[in-house]
Amino acid sequence: MATATLDEIQLDGVAMSIARAVRLANETAQTHGTRPLDSLITISEETTSDGRQWRIHYGARDFVNRRGGDLIVFIDEHGDAVQSVLRGQ
Repeated sequence: MATATLDEIQLDGVAMSIARAVRLANETAQTHGTRPLDSLITISEETTSDGRQWRIHYGARDFVNRRGGDLIVFIDEHGDAVQSVLRGQ
């Protein structure tokens, strides 16, 4: 398996969009009391009438037998604006 260089990654528009979104979502998560390093993070794409947005989900690493406490941050595709923040119960 070939290892991508930083220059190659920067040429990939989707990779850069996700990277910008995660950076902004991590800052948002920290302001809401969620530590990204302690979270199981999943990323999914959603399409809206305004275009693509990234749904960044911060959940507990030990999620078995645990409810609530998740944080979901929606970021626009360009990674320059938080669309909304949801907190799980």
